[in-house]
Amino acid sequence: MAVMQEIPDVAIAYGISDEFSFVFDRTSNLFDRRESKILTTVVSTFTSYYVHLWPLHFPDQALSPPMPSFDGRVVQYPSKQNMRDYMSWRQVDCHINNLYNSTFWALVRKGQMGPAEAEEALKVSRAFNTSSIPLSHNLKGTSAANKNEIMFSRFGINYNNEPVMFKKGSVLIREYGVRKLGEQPIPSAEGDQGAEPSKIQRERERRSRAKTEIKLEHEDIIGNKFWEARPWLLPEH
Repeated sequence: MAVMQEIPDVAIAYGISDEFSFVFDRTSNLFDRRESKILTTVVSTFTSYYVHLWPLHFPDQALSPPMPSFDGRVVQYPSKQNMRDYMSWRQVDCHINNLYNSTFWALVRKGQMGPAEAEEALKVSRAFNTSSIPLSHNLKGTSAANKNEIMFSRFGINYNNEPVMFKKGSVLIREYGVRKLGEQPIPSAEGDQGAEPSKIQRERERRSRAKTEIKLEHEDIIGNKFWEARPWLLPEH
């Protein structure tokens, strides 16, 4: 959230654990769109706030060397659909990783497996029947459905009841007011929507974005509902 507060040009961000993606408004002219300046500013801002806010969330666990550090890269997607596809992939990856980790730690903590044994069980392909094969072989080559069944039948864990934050990740958005079905889109720039915004319009929009509320959500961004309710994230101009 701090990165979006410091850099109003970021329209939406998505994060899993310590991996975050920051999507800039298409019309942003921040640092004259110089890749190196944008990259170093985002990474340094993220890192400084990560360290600054650590004691607030982990007061009994002080940071010590090696200190946190992060890398990053800038990617320019050619279309709105490409950007949406990337964000969707990030959320799918979140689900896959969380289901894997949930199953892994269930094996370690409740199934009395060692970490290496649990990891091997999750990696190696093997046909199995969850009800008749020993636990140490049950996770080999499993699908998502298999992992759900094993966690529930063996450990009483219903994956559907796990915190949604871990299953869907964190979405940070500038909320201008969610549009309800049938309402007209909220314009994202003044004047002619078919023309490129002027420098004055860009600056006016940037100041407006800086004043908007930033909301943290844990919801589906793969389907259309999220995007249709927030048309300013994918403006036509």
